[in-house]
Amino acid sequence: MVKILSQENSVLNTFIAEMRDVKVQTDRMRFRRNLERVGEIFSYEISKTLNYTGVDVQTPLGVANTKLMTNEIVLGTILRAGLPFHQGFLNYFDKAENSFISAYRKYHKDETFDIKIEYISTANIENKTLIMIDPMLASGASMVYALQALLKYGVPEHIHIVGIFASKEGIEYINKNLAGVKYTIWTGVIDKELTVKSYIVPGIGDAGDLAYGNKF
Repeated sequence: MVKILSQENSVLNTFIAEMRDVKVQTDRMRFRRNLERVGEIFSYEISKTLNYTGVDVQTPLGVANTKLMTNEIVLGTILRAGLPFHQGFLNYFDKAENSFISAYRKYHKDETFDIKIEYISTANIENKTLIMIDPMLASGASMVYALQALLKYGVPEHIHIVGIFASKEGIEYINKNLAGVKYTIWTGVIDKELTVKSYIVPGIGDAGDLAYGNKF
């Protein structure tokens, strides 16, 4: 299942437009803040799909019954562009445990690349709700390799894969390579084109560089 949030009119589209805009992109603080705000919007939408149970809450004047979420959540993030996006989720799922994965593209002379996983710090994900966060779902390879590395530590009850900008190829790659895994893909928009270097067009460019500066 793929859920595309921009198909409904909301303030999300304003934040996405600002992240695309080459003039607004020069303000790194605003770019990071927009990633965070979009993370909050995705959190709210995902929360509607989770499990709840009724709980009595004692107020100064009586007892109020409300439904509270019962899912045990783990937020998984691919470094480094995912960090401000991750913070948006953590603002809402403030009791969540967290997993961090360092992944990068190792390019070859013919402009092809391999995905290398260098570091994992993970909470227990067994039978929990894993929300995997990365602003860009371009080729889909980074997300698949990160998930395959995490799944060696346990099997979640369900995985929510979240990217703000996705390509058709990236969605197809994830669907092809995560057979047998329970997951839902959430994205802001799906762009039609992917360059030979696996950059999304029109996309936004390199989210990590826009958030934290160009890398050597």
